[in-house]
Amino acid sequence: MDILRRNNVTVTGSADGPVVMLAHGFGCDQNMWRLIVPALAERYRVVLFDYVGSGSSDLTAWSPERYSSLQGYAQDVIEVCEALGHEQVVFVGHSVSAMVGVLAAEAAPERIGTLVMVAPSPCYLDDEGYRGGFSAEDIDELLASLESNYLGWSSAMAPVIMGNPERPELGQELTNSFCATDPDIARVFARTTFLTDSREDLKKVSVPTLVLECSQDAIAPREVGAYVHAAIPSSRLVTLDATGHCPQLSAPEATAQALLDFLGAQR
Repeated sequence: MDILRRNNVTVTGSADGPVVMLAHGFGCDQNMWRLIVPALAERYRVVLFDYVGSGSSDLTAWSPERYSSLQGYAQDVIEVCEALGHEQVVFVGHSVSAMVGVLAAEAAPERIGTLVMVAPSPCYLDDEGYRGGFSAEDIDELLASLESNYLGWSSAMAPVIMGNPERPELGQELTNSFCATDPDIARVFARTTFLTDSREDLKKVSVPTLVLECSQDAIAPREVGAYVHAAIPSSRLVTLDATGHCPQLSAPEATAQALLDFLGAQR
């Protein structure tokens, strides 16, 4: 199988620079990174891709067995790195992809040398002593609504996830991205995203890690950022002056600068 075609891989930027791999979240694709790519591409080799089932990936390669677990998405990451021959890449994961990066680094430590977690959440469900942002009833209602009327759910939820109601074009972009995803695939990815508890995996992270959170985020509250930071001894926590769950779109300059500052300190 042609992995690069399967995952619609795009490579740009400095030919001899360190490799930065950008991984999108649920209901999105590599286009969500477009506003920060130019800043990164000046110094780094930038790898973009779509998970199987998302964007312009090969949908015939998707299966519910593989992608009902975050391990399936982590395997996509590892296989793309292998196909490109890259080692010790900087993996930048947005939302659920932050935890995909954790799993990929554990499974193939030679491939992932640095983690950047953008609006991460290891567990969306509230637990004793832990605030994930959603009660069990919230998750049940969210998934039931998504499974019964995915397009309606997308139109209602995307603006909430994006935040920034004074900039409705941002919410509309996320809505369009959600609605472009096959509903059957989205249902599986959503259950994988919102029902997975990866808190124990955080303890295994040993690579330099940047945790990027937003000052206001309806999906990943700041308590989650603090939890992730505390669980990873090698991490640095940066709070962006940004609203919503997608700072690469709502605050691209600040997001890119935080990335560049962190990566520059690692060199």
